[in-house]
Amino acid sequence: MSMTSELADLCSAIEESARVLEVPYSHDKVRSVPTAYEDALPNAPIAFRMGTGRRYSSDVDWGFSVPEGDVDPYTVALAHGLVEPTDHPVFSLFLEVAERCQVNFYGVDFGAVGGFKKMYVAFPPDDMEPLSALLDLPSMPPSVAGNYDFFARHGMDGKQMPMFGIDYRHRTVNLYFAGFPTETDRVRSIFRGLQLPEPSDQLLKLSKRAIAAYATLSWDSPKIERFAFSVVAGDPSDLPVPMDPEIEKFLAGIPRRADDDKFLYYVAVSSTGEEIYKFQSYYRFKSWLNPMPASASGENRAG
Repeated sequence: MSMTSELADLCSAIEESARVLEVPYSHDKVRSVPTAYEDALPNAPIAFRMGTGRRYSSDVDWGFSVPEGDVDPYTVALAHGLVEPTDHPVFSLFLEVAERCQVNFYGVDFGAVGGFKKMYVAFPPDDMEPLSALLDLPSMPPSVAGNYDFFARHGMDGKQMPMFGIDYRHRTVNLYFAGFPTETDRVRSIFRGLQLPEPSDQLLKLSKRAIAAYATLSWDSPKIERFAFSVVAGDPSDLPVPMDPEIEKFLAGIPRRADDDKFLYYVAVSSTGEEIYKFQSYYRFKSWLNPMPASASGENRAG
């Protein structure tokens, strides 16, 4: 398959996913992202993701990961007008993280409706970063250092960050943590620390299977805006709880999933107390990708 036909097939799959979710498909916005990274796509795992709640149900996200050295995703984004930098620190943070840390791979997310959204830096699995290594970066949101004691208190201050994400549209960052504390009492303690309502039984059941967690923070608020964790399953039927009906319906309508898919299910809780459920499935998987929240990223990620 030539790259041109591969790109066309990918865009067709993205359009199909938008149709299943009944959201508008922005041809120009969508095509601009894979076209910009066309040379890197043959070796890229490609995933799609959707979720519940007002913020997530109005779009379907797609993303891909590229090994370090294959492409500089920020330079490509600038060259193709995917980001228009201003003096806001969100536009300098990616380079600061990439220069400070060892990089395993990068990730890019875009939506069928909104186009380019996020970029990720993934650290080597045998040399993950401690949160403390990022606190003094000039462009880091002050809320990250402001909540460091919270992360440390709940065991998320060690060398256990597999990934760091930047959302350019919402001007937020995602801090990913491996080794999420899955004990029920610890999860309840985290919720109390975030001044959130008591977690639901479904959330607690999922937390027992969590492989990682992530927190969303911004430059505009001292609070942790969302806290989430992810579960890996070979198939949705392997989940310890019923999948959200909206997600189940969507997944049933998407026929093009990778044969070697790695299914990721996320539960996120916003600062308002709303529980949000998201899933990630692979259109194409590559064995070099460690299926952490490569959504996270994601990988790809989630956020």
